[in-house]
Amino acid sequence: MSVAKNVVKDPLSAEAVAWLQSRGISKETAEKAGVTSTRHWIQALGKETECIQFPYKNKGQEYAYKIRSIEDKGFSCNGAPQTFFNIEAADRNDWLIICEGEMDVLAFMEGGYNSVVSVPNGAVMKVVDGHIDPKDDNKFKFLWDAKKQIDAAAKIVIATDNDGPGQAMAEEIARRIGKDRCWKIDFPEGCKDANDVLLSAGKDGIDNIVVHSKPWPVAGLYDAEHFYEELDDIYDRGMGRGESTGYDNVDELYSIVAGQLTVVTGHPSSGKSEFIDQVMVNLAQSKDWKFAICSFENEPRLHIAKLISKHMRKPFFDGPMKRLTKEELDRGKEFVQSHFSFLYQADGSLSSVESIIERLKVAVLRHGVRGAIIDPYNYIQKGRDVSETDWVSDVLTKLRVFAQAHGIHLWFVAHPTKMMRDQTGKVPAPKGYDISGSAAWFAKADVGLTVHRPDPANSISSEIHIWKCRFSWVGKQGQTELDFDVPTSTYKKHVPDPFLSTSVPVAAPLGYKDDDDFPF
Repeated sequence: MSVAKNVVKDPLSAEAVAWLQSRGISKETAEKAGVTSTRHWIQALGKETECIQFPYKNKGQEYAYKIRSIEDKGFSCNGAPQTFFNIEAADRNDWLIICEGEMDVLAFMEGGYNSVVSVPNGAVMKVVDGHIDPKDDNKFKFLWDAKKQIDAAAKIVIATDNDGPGQAMAEEIARRIGKDRCWKIDFPEGCKDANDVLLSAGKDGIDNIVVHSKPWPVAGLYDAEHFYEELDDIYDRGMGRGESTGYDNVDELYSIVAGQLTVVTGHPSSGKSEFIDQVMVNLAQSKDWKFAICSFENEPRLHIAKLISKHMRKPFFDGPMKRLTKEELDRGKEFVQSHFSFLYQADGSLSSVESIIERLKVAVLRHGVRGAIIDPYNYIQKGRDVSETDWVSDVLTKLRVFAQAHGIHLWFVAHPTKMMRDQTGKVPAPKGYDISGSAAWFAKADVGLTVHRPDPANSISSEIHIWKCRFSWVGKQGQTELDFDVPTSTYKKHVPDPFLSTSVPVAAPLGYKDDDDFPF
C-alpha cells in the first residue's frame, strides 16, 4: 500500500470539536478513534478549509487519511484507503459492526460499541437490480484483508445506509462472509444511518438498533412482514428468470440462479464437464461472474487450456484448424486469471466435503466467486461407519445450505450407475434416480441436468436433458440439443442437416488422452 505524504495532524480544534458535538460525537470518542484536525484543500469547495481527518491503518501503521471539511460537506484523501477504518479496534469474540462511513463508526462508539469498522470508500459501486455489479467485485478486497478479525468475531452486524447502494453493499458483504454469520440492522423511520439515529434518539437509540438486529434471512422463522418488500417486488415485476446459459434453446429449459444446486450427470465421455465449463465461460464473458473449480479428473494445466480455447474459440493444440496465437494465449490467460480459481489436491489425496466447503468460503471472500463446480462426487472422502445413502444425502444438504448462505450457484457432477441398452441397442440418457448412491440426488437438487450423446461414434450432437426443476420460473423439464466443436472445445446451437447427419469421428488433439480428459 502507498503511504500518505506530507501529513499534518493537529489536535482537534475548537471548531472541529464544536462540529463533532453538533453531530452527537464527543471529543473523547473522536480522539479514541484517532481523529485529528488539519487544514486541507477541498476540490469541491475550491479552497483550503478547516477539516477533520480519519486515520486508516495497516498492521498498526497509519498509511492513509480520509479528510472531511467541517464548514461544508466536502471530502478528500491523503493516500488511498483500502482497509476497514478502525479495524485495529476489533476485539476477538465480540460483535463486529460493519457500517458505511467513519461518522457512523463514531456514532456506534458514542453508544458504547468499540468493535466497529467502516468500509473504506462507501457504497459508490454500481447497483444492478438491487445487487452489486460483478464488475465491482474487486472493490471488496478490504474483507479479505480483515479475514482474521472477521473469523474471530462472535457475529457480524451489518449497518450500512438505508438506501439502494447501501443495502446492495450489505447483501454482497453478507454473501461473502456467509449469511449464516450475519445480522442486519434496520434503521427507524426517518434515519438513513447510525449518526441519524444518535442525533434523533441518543445513545439509547444506538443501543436499541444493535440489540434488536435481526439474523440475516437464510433459514429460520420470520414474521411474514419480513418478506413483504420482496413480495411487493415480485408482484410488480414478476419472478423473472435466472442468468442465461448462453444458448436460447437451453434457456427455455434452464437458467442459472444464485443460491441453487444443480446436479449434473451423464455417461462417461458424454461431455457433461465440458458443458458446465462452457456455461461458466459464457457467464464470465456476459456477466463477469467469477468461479471456483474443484475438478478431480482434470489437471489444472489442461483444464485451463480448454477454458482458454472456449473463450478464444480457437484450438489450443496444433491440428487441422489454425491454433490460437501467442498473443491470444496471453489474453486467454488474463481471462482465466480474472474469472477462475482452482481447488487442487496436489498430493492426490481425497478431500472431505468440509475441506471443500472451507476452501470455497475462502474463494467467495477473497475473489467474490458467484459459481462453483465439484466434479465428480466419487472423489470426495466418505465418512466411516455411515451408509452411502445417508452420506450422499448429508453431503447434498451441506452443499445446498452453503450455496444458499453464500449466494452462489453450485454444479455437482455425479456419474450414473451402469445402464442396460434398450431394445434399439442404445443406452438411454441417465436421470436423477440413475445416479449411484442415493435417491437424494433427485430429491435434494434444485435442478437436475443430463448431458447425453446418443450416437457418440458418428455424431457431434449432444442432448441436454432437464429432468428436475424445483421452481417453474427457473426452467422446466424437457430436452434440447447442442453441437460440440471438437477443435475449439465449444458448444453451439444444434442445426439439423439431412445431408450431414453423420460425421467421421475426430481424434483427440495432441496433449489429451482418449478418455474423460477429452470427451469426444
